[in-house]
Amino acid sequence: MKYLLILTGHTKGLGKAILDRFLSLKDIQIVTISRTSLELRVDRLTEIQMDLNDLANLEVKLPSLFPEGDFDKVILINNAGWIGEVKTVGKLHPKGIRQALNINLLAPMILSDAFVKAYSSLEGKKLICNISSGAAHKPLPGWAEYCSSKAGLAMFSRVAAEELSGLGFRVFSLAPGIIDTEMQTEIRKANLSDFPALDRFAKYKAEGHLSSPEEVAEKVFYLLTNPELFPDVVQDVRNFELP
Repeated sequence: MKYLLILTGHTKGLGKAILDRFLSLKDIQIVTISRTSLELRVDRLTEIQMDLNDLANLEVKLPSLFPEGDFDKVILINNAGWIGEVKTVGKLHPKGIRQALNINLLAPMILSDAFVKAYSSLEGKKLICNISSGAAHKPLPGWAEYCSSKAGLAMFSRVAAEELSGLGFRVFSLAPGIIDTEMQTEIRKANLSDFPALDRFAKYKAEGHLSSPEEVAEKVFYLLTNPELFPDVVQDVRNFELP
């Protein structure tokens, strides 16, 4: 089976682990999109440096992001994300609000739309996986930007799933759980006055409750290589086990 994977935010954390897992497949072509590059010399991999906060530049470069080919399966994983300003409403900045929405919501919407346009006529399997968050469904004081943008992405995924099922697309909104990444490190640096759940998140790390990026990437891989086992759009890696 010949795969095409388009992956955002691939240079660290979960994105890097997802990239490594899919690179284990022999017949796969991968296009990655991130602000920085790993400078990997892999024939099957094309790294594109792009800041997804710059939507005007993203729009200009859209035609170059979706290669043509006789693929049996095409996958888009919108993984890039930003926690935003960990501050309460009344302490936020317009630039931060805009950046969180651009990266977490608007860029994935634009990429998903372009992905559908590029591969609608493809007869193979077509999958969109938007990395969402449990915070999309649970308000957390201090995370107004993050919760709101991820909630928007989850709803976009649900609408797209209904609209695109007749065209052969599957769409998932996937909560990856709490992962031991740089994002968690940034969260633990927040002020308690801005983020009342700070102590709880510190305990996740201290008590070893954080998942490794590799563990979660394995579940992402399982979901996307066995989509028929997952009928619902909204998924959470904590709710399914690997065989």
